[in-house]
Amino acid sequence: MLTKLVSRSFLGVLLLSSTLSFLKFNHCRLNNWASPDNYVHACYTDIPALFSERGLDTNTFPYLSATNSFEYPPVIGLGNWLISFITPGTNSHRFFFDINAVIIIALFFLSAFIVRKIAPTYQYIFPLAPAVIASLFINWDIWAVVTTLAAIYYFDKKKYKQSGIWLGISIATKFFPIVLLLPVAIIFYRSGQLKHLLRYLLTTFSFWAAINIPIAIIYFDGWWRFFKLNLERGEDFGSIWYGLSLLDIKVSNLDLLYPLISLILFALLAYYLLKLAYLPNLAAVALFAVVIFTTLSKVYSPQYVLWLTPLAVIALQKSGQLIAFWFWQGCEFIYHLAIWQYLALVSDAQFGLPAGAYAIASLLRVLGVSIFTYRLMRDLSAPSTARKD
Repeated sequence: MLTKLVSRSFLGVLLLSSTLSFLKFNHCRLNNWASPDNYVHACYTDIPALFSERGLDTNTFPYLSATNSFEYPPVIGLGNWLISFITPGTNSHRFFFDINAVIIIALFFLSAFIVRKIAPTYQYIFPLAPAVIASLFINWDIWAVVTTLAAIYYFDKKKYKQSGIWLGISIATKFFPIVLLLPVAIIFYRSGQLKHLLRYLLTTFSFWAAINIPIAIIYFDGWWRFFKLNLERGEDFGSIWYGLSLLDIKVSNLDLLYPLISLILFALLAYYLLKLAYLPNLAAVALFAVVIFTTLSKVYSPQYVLWLTPLAVIALQKSGQLIAFWFWQGCEFIYHLAIWQYLALVSDAQFGLPAGAYAIASLLRVLGVSIFTYRLMRDLSAPSTARKD
């Protein structure tokens, strides 16, 4: 009886969160996502914008053009191309958004249930996090979140083949889950399972390649556009680098500095994982690799909270960490409001957030996630609180 009651309450929370998120975006949905109104009401979404801008409204193959292909890896690109064929011609932008919204809600439910399986004590936190609710329909990141969580779940169950398959699919969906290969490699190394590591890498690469290579061979320039845009972009919204530039602190040689600092922090993370008193499970440490990537990236999009929050929940070890967690989540929510009001101002809205205040909100978010991550890493280093799954 209690189990059924908990399941019903969990489903109720998921339905409530999904409904609130959809209602947040509904103002734009009913007003054709007009700018700057979409920023003023914080309901901008890539979904209808890219529907026409990338030719999906005419069922154009998403990687056909070298200059205007879909700027997402193949799972998202091909998935939306297929969706375009079942999108009605009348009010097509709205229907395209609605079909995607149904899929996103379903994947949000699946993600939450995987989090619940991994961390039942904190199962309600992910679906109730305000920044998660606010960000659910910005774009398609949840498509990759669910596969990443599946990879973590199966890895910690020692079902390495299934985990490698799901991680390969996840990398083919969003690519940056590739950073999870660092903690995966450390765990295999520490447990003396180098043959398992090689098999895992082969499985992951094989499934990534099976999805990517055919498109890369036939439409290389269109396929490569996603990588090209990310390699060539300068400091962009939400990043440390953009926030510093708004405060007149110009970082020179960013293309050199960004990968250098990233490599140093990933090396320090590897050292930390090697020196832990207990062999950690992937759920406890996956967040650390993603925090490094998203914090140092040239852009921080508000939907990245959909990545960080479930990984943070499954990394929680004790209730004392919740204060740092909710402080960080508050910073994420402040940033969510700040980015849209800043974009409203630069899009000629009558009111908005000035550049200096937006920069402070960006750096506050970094402070929040840094404090929370430090607390997790400090507690995990203490033998009395380390997980021994």
